[in-house]
Amino acid sequence: MSTLVTGTTGQVGRRFVPRLLAQARAGDGVRILVRDAARAERFAELGAEVVLGDLRDTDALGKAVAGVDAVVNVAASFRGVPDEEAWAVNRDAAVELGRAALASGVRRFVQVSTGLVYGLGRGRPLVEEDEVRPGGEMWGAYTESKAEAERELLALDGMEVRIGRLPFVYGEGDPHLAQSLRWAANWASAQRLQLAHHADVAQGLLRLLHAPAVSGPVHNIADDAPVTAVELHQLNGVEVPAELYTRTDPDPWFGIMSTERIRRDLGFRPHFPTVWSARDAGAL
Repeated sequence: MSTLVTGTTGQVGRRFVPRLLAQARAGDGVRILVRDAARAERFAELGAEVVLGDLRDTDALGKAVAGVDAVVNVAASFRGVPDEEAWAVNRDAAVELGRAALASGVRRFVQVSTGLVYGLGRGRPLVEEDEVRPGGEMWGAYTESKAEAERELLALDGMEVRIGRLPFVYGEGDPHLAQSLRWAANWASAQRLQLAHHADVAQGLLRLLHAPAVSGPVHNIADDAPVTAVELHQLNGVEVPAELYTRTDPDPWFGIMSTERIRRDLGFRPHFPTVWSARDAGAL
């Protein structure tokens, strides 16, 4: 199988591609689309084919997908970017990539999405059949643009599209865990955050990429134990603000996802079931 990966210089992509290359069998190929040749050198040394171009350039997309069997679209734009950029990258470019892949005869398209598309909690872990209700001022157009990309990609006829919805991703030097205190400092003490280590994000995406069949196009990828605001402070070695204990969590099930489907369908089991196991293994 020959696979194109986008978003390879981001936090998820730069950790996913080496794992994809490590699992490649004889005859498999890995191609990456990047804008900066210098940032692709590491991947080229590992065996990836590099195509230079911008995800928002339709000519570059045609060149990138030519001759590949599958696409994994990791590229995303979020956290503080203008809404116009979020829409341009997360929806418009993703859909154009899907159309280019379909026109080129690509058989499988794996879209990396976010559990934030669920919006409000449902009083239980979120499941893939739940209605998508994106929104929230903190994320700008990120959640809505990701939800629209899912909808339009799944509507493409003639190519199998699989969606992997991610929670808050951390590990292997990713600064996200430290950055979580930007929000957790203003939460209630028991307010929770669903996590997944990069090793498990890669595991989930690889299973979506290679599985011959699935029971549905959408799969949540997450670990087994969401962490509280208090635990996030403890993990970062920061004193817990006293005011956290005076607040009430407005939506205790916000962002908490079920992994029953990916476990049942694809045999997914987290390498790091909790962030504490990752810490003990020195994998933060």
